[in-house]
Amino acid sequence: EVHLVESGGGLVQAGGSLRLSCATSGFTFHDYAIGWFRQAPGKEREGVSCISNTEGESFYVDSVKGRFTISSDNAKNTVYLQMNRLKPEDTAIYYCAAPCDGLGYWGRGTQVTVSP
Repeated sequence: EVHLVESGGGLVQAGGSLRLSCATSGFTFHDYAIGWFRQAPGKEREGVSCISNTEGESFYVDSVKGRFTISSDNAKNTVYLQMNRLKPEDTAIYYCAAPCDGLGYWGRGTQVTVSP
């Protein structure tokens, strides 16, 4: 059975940092590109970042470039999202998904709230 479990969310002041983790099991981790998505209240879900475990490439939505860093630990089957210089507009539920097109497996999400 496939599991993706997000953790690391919380409440932080603007300018602060959080590191999200996505622990996975039940599929061949290194064969997948794994991504982070987010959904803010009243808005559509958007892709934030994606990392290809086979090619070592990573991608970011423009709004987080230079602030967020995605990484992958193949030994732990875990993907991380380091979020620095957080802004109130980053407030959302953050989900991880495999693969990055969002048509496969999803976690249940972790709430990130950034106060002004």
